[in-house]
Amino acid sequence: MTSLPPAVDAPCLDLSTESAGRISYYADDSVTEGRPLLLLHSINAAPSAREMRPLFDHYRGLRPVFAPDLPGYGRSERSDRPYSPALYADFIKEFLQKVIGQTADVVAFSLSAEFAARAIVEAPGQVRTLALLSPTGFSERRPPSGPATDRILRALRLPLVGDGLYRVLTSRMSIRYFLGQSFDGEVPKSLVDYAYATSHQPGAKHAPVRFLSMKLFTPDAFEAYYDHLELPVMVIYDKDPNISFERLTEVADRGNWQQVVVEPTLGLPHWERPTETIDALDRFWAGNDAVD
Repeated sequence: MTSLPPAVDAPCLDLSTESAGRISYYADDSVTEGRPLLLLHSINAAPSAREMRPLFDHYRGLRPVFAPDLPGYGRSERSDRPYSPALYADFIKEFLQKVIGQTADVVAFSLSAEFAARAIVEAPGQVRTLALLSPTGFSERRPPSGPATDRILRALRLPLVGDGLYRVLTSRMSIRYFLGQSFDGEVPKSLVDYAYATSHQPGAKHAPVRFLSMKLFTPDAFEAYYDHLELPVMVIYDKDPNISFERLTEVADRGNWQQVVVEPTLGLPHWERPTETIDALDRFWAGNDAVD
C-alpha cells in the first residue's frame, strides 16, 4: 500500500480490474438519492484525484460521488505496463459497471475527456450525461502518432534521458510553473504539494513516460469519438496555454452539445472559478433531467 496521503477527505477503496490492475478510488455514497457522479482527473506528469477535489467536496452529501486515481497515478497500481487510450477507456467502462452499477453523470478533465468519449462510444448506455472540462481533441492540429511516438518513447525509456527529464518535470519549481501557466490567480500550495508527493511514489514515472511520448493521445479523437456522441454533452472552457478548441464550432449547432465559457480561466475552471463551473454543471444536469 502506498504511503501517499489521501487526495480527498473521503473513504479510499480498492478495485481489482482486468484492464489496469489495482485501482484506488474515493467514494462518498452516503446519500443514495440522485444519479451517481464520476469525476475523472487529467493525465500529465503529476495528476491524481486531487485535481477533482473542488467538485468532489461540493457534490458529496448531495449525490453519490466517485473519483478514481486513474491507472498509473495516485494510489493506484503503477506497474510498468503499456498504458494506452484503450486501457483508460476500458478502465472507465469497467469502473462504471463494477463500482457504480447504474447510469451515471461523468465529468472528465483534459485528456481524460478523450478516454471518456471512447468508453461511451464503445459501451453506450452506462452514462447519462458527459461534461468536459478543458478537453483535448478539439484542436485543428493533430498530435503525432505512429513511428514518431515510437521514437520518442524509446528515447524516454533510456534511463539517462527519461529519468532526468522526469526529475526536472516533477520538481517543485516545475510543478509550480506548469500549474501557474494553467491558473488564473495564485496556485494553491496544497495542489503543488500533492502533485509533488504523488509524482515521487514508486513507479510514478511509467504512465507519464507514455504521456510525454504522446502515446496517450488519439490523433483522430474528434472523428473517432466526439463526433459519434449522442448523449447530452457540455464543454466548459476558456483559454488554455497547451490546447485549443477550434473544432468546437463543428458541434455548435448539434442539439445534444452545449458550450460554456467560464472566464477568465486558463485550463482549470473548477479550481479557478468553482462557483461558475458548478452553476454551469447544475444547469446542464437540470436541463437534461427536465426532458427525461
